[in-house]
Amino acid sequence: MRVGLVCAHAGPSRTTDGPTVGTHQHIARVAAELAGRGHDVRVYERRDDPELPSTLELDGYQVERVPVGPAEPLPTAELIPYVAEFGGWLTDRWAGEEPPEVVHGHYWVGGLAAAHAVRETDIPVVQTFHSLGIEQLRHLGGAYDGPGERIPLERALTRAVDVAVAQCNDEVDELTRMGLQRTSVAMVPTGVDVAQFHPDGEAAPRDQRPRILSVGGLAPGHGQDDLIQAMRLVGDVELVIAGGPPVEQLENHAEARRLRELAERNGVGEQVRLVGAVPHDQMATWYRSADVVACTPHYSSAGRVSLEAMACGVPVVGYAMGGIADAVVDEVTGRLVPPGDVRALGVTLRRLLADNAGRFAYGHAAVDRVRCSYTWERTAAALERLYERVVGKRKPVEA
Repeated sequence: MRVGLVCAHAGPSRTTDGPTVGTHQHIARVAAELAGRGHDVRVYERRDDPELPSTLELDGYQVERVPVGPAEPLPTAELIPYVAEFGGWLTDRWAGEEPPEVVHGHYWVGGLAAAHAVRETDIPVVQTFHSLGIEQLRHLGGAYDGPGERIPLERALTRAVDVAVAQCNDEVDELTRMGLQRTSVAMVPTGVDVAQFHPDGEAAPRDQRPRILSVGGLAPGHGQDDLIQAMRLVGDVELVIAGGPPVEQLENHAEARRLRELAERNGVGEQVRLVGAVPHDQMATWYRSADVVACTPHYSSAGRVSLEAMACGVPVVGYAMGGIADAVVDEVTGRLVPPGDVRALGVTLRRLLADNAGRFAYGHAAVDRVRCSYTWERTAAALERLYERVVGKRKPVEA
């Protein structure tokens, strides 16, 4: 099957938007898995550097960099005027060669470009939003900083696609509230590289205190505030916060300063450590160094951090929402607490850190859950079946 994966952002090493880095990792792994299953896969992303080659072969699939807009990194809001041009480029490209049998848009701007490209063809469109503006606005409130056009454009996009792929049950519900029929929404969770994330291997250095690890961007809405306030109820433990800019830039980072000041005001300044950005290929060592991984973002569709931690055999304490609620089985692979309930968060962390046998059992169950339900092979197989279904519906029935 010929598959086109469309992401209107530039490649992951160049993007200026934090959330799109995870999106690119997801696309790259899906493309490699589908190529390994024998499909002809091409990834289309925006070219933001004239020195980069226009095409690139990676892990059995081909990346094509689309020359639209200025050849420089752009934030999402500045990509919107180029969506139609991106779609037009794809239309022209596919007119001169064998077009894909199915197009899969990623993130909302990629979906808009994909839908524009196939609007006068019978090529079906599958769409993964990775996050929804209306959900982010609801959960983040004033911390939501998405472009004003995003929410109405996402709603319009739901009317232009054949199937929308949700990554968690909350997203399924949201997409149906946006007007999609339930039969037009497929639940396909993200995957985990179990060869990279596993319990055996090196762990990052630590002292004798129990360690809680939090992973996420340094921005309002990622839940580090709640964790720092909960530390007053946990006791003499270390909270390590990984994410944000490189560690040498943290001194001048406004959110890092705010979190340190919050820790001082709560009397836990000596217990909170910010380590800055950690390369993804080194994250497993940090997960293994922790006694518990805390997942407390105010919005999370995929729950990637909780899954990676579970794959490393570390129990998770997380907010019962989004992908975290789907990934973590309460009192089996970790504990779930009501979103925003700082007291429940602190009490749950204290009790779990005092329960060595419980953490051991949760960790073993967590590894089994990821290996049974959240591998990239399962994700690719589910997408493959979905593609076959939408292509079969679009093809005319032979007499």
